[in-house]
Amino acid sequence: MGDSFREQLIEDSAFLKAERRLDTELVDKLILQLNRIYPQILTDKEATKFRNLDVPTSVRLGELLTHLQGKGEEACREFYRALHLHVEDVYYSLPTRLRLRDLLDPLTLPRVYKQKHVLNDRGPLFFVGCFSLAVGMALLYYYSEAKVSGSSRALGMAALGLKRKAQEVLIWYTEEGLMK
Repeated sequence: MGDSFREQLIEDSAFLKAERRLDTELVDKLILQLNRIYPQILTDKEATKFRNLDVPTSVRLGELLTHLQGKGEEACREFYRALHLHVEDVYYSLPTRLRLRDLLDPLTLPRVYKQKHVLNDRGPLFFVGCFSLAVGMALLYYYSEAKVSGSSRALGMAALGLKRKAQEVLIWYTEEGLMK
């Protein structure tokens, strides 16, 4: 993906602040995770400040995210790790995670490649019909000298309903058959 964790956190901040699934208890778990396991990222004094229940949860979370962005790349990475550990469904619904999943998994959104030119929109039955006509003509031409001598007149009659090029071929074949 190329984005650093700090850039991803900046992009995800608006989503996290508005997310209803991140209640007071979950935000406290995230703060305690960062404080206890990574005290260099979130000291006791900072953790107490962010756990103040007099401040609304969305405000506390916004201040925490701003603080972590100021701390740097490692702090943002550890926040994502704590979020993944405690609130997995929120983690996987983050805008940056959704974008990453869509880029890496081609089965989630099937890519539709539009053709510039449609060569034939008649379908496979038309192709089979044309192919069988061509094979029939080839077989008729191949076996014509030995077994099929009276059918050349029938081919001349069949040429009446075809296009000009096909008529010319069938009439040429009929004429050549009559000359022999």
